[in-house]
Amino acid sequence: MQFSLLAKVRGTITLLLMTGNVIFWFVPILVLAIAKLIVPLKTWRVLMGRGLIACAEHWISFNKGILLLTQSIKWEISGLESLRRREWYLMICNHQSWVDILVLQAVFNRRIPFLKFFIKQQLIWVPFLGIAWWALDMPFMKRYTREYLQRHPEKRGRDLEATRVACQKFRDTPTTVINFVEGTRSTAEKRGQRESPYTHLMPPRAGGVAFVLGAMGDILHSLIDVTIVYGNGAPSLWELCCGRVDRIQVHIRVMEIESWLTEGNYSGDEQFRQRLQTWISTLWHQKDERISGMLDGDR
Repeated sequence: MQFSLLAKVRGTITLLLMTGNVIFWFVPILVLAIAKLIVPLKTWRVLMGRGLIACAEHWISFNKGILLLTQSIKWEISGLESLRRREWYLMICNHQSWVDILVLQAVFNRRIPFLKFFIKQQLIWVPFLGIAWWALDMPFMKRYTREYLQRHPEKRGRDLEATRVACQKFRDTPTTVINFVEGTRSTAEKRGQRESPYTHLMPPRAGGVAFVLGAMGDILHSLIDVTIVYGNGAPSLWELCCGRVDRIQVHIRVMEIESWLTEGNYSGDEQFRQRLQTWISTLWHQKDERISGMLDGDR
């Protein structure tokens, strides 16, 4: 996509401000992370963890301020009213772009517990951000292809064990665990390759949700179902910074997590696995229809 000189200047200024914001908050986050690491006392680590989250919330607030200063985005948000900070949540959301993370952080910062999302292991090498994500206890996941697992069956289940270990850390402080159940960003090309039954979404993968529910079911009581729609289609980060996005719609639905969702064995119980997959598929059909309605409202 071609941008005017003015748009490129805006994009460059926005990216420079965001980069400076990352570097500024990286220092206190790193200091607190080291302090948390070297003192093996649970109360100390919980205290340092709260300090890390406070730094991250300020980081997000500054990012939001940068967007408000440099962009002219019309935000349309519905469903925030019943959310609380002293609660544990599981969040699911459609996934179209890296910008989704910025949107979710901007909308939910300080309204609910800090968002924790699963990150591909190789992203730990991203300058500054990788170490910051590690310090904030973001779980890093090593994904294996089906072909690799066929050659190395001993690796099967490693990602699920990583999920379980990560979720144990989240018990000490109210947390929101976010799961992009499509497993990848949704594009028309990918939907065609996967023969998706949805107009706007990739087929959902229920495994991640199932294992979070299994590991934290006794403290997770609410599901936050988030739908994001961009006015001009899903943007890249550069397109966002250059001012291409003029409207962002965020629909929020809070649902009670029914007891049966936390009581089954997804790996070993075929009947439970099919029931949970049907439950996720129903939510996804509803979301697909919701996106169509939100897009129709733009016309």
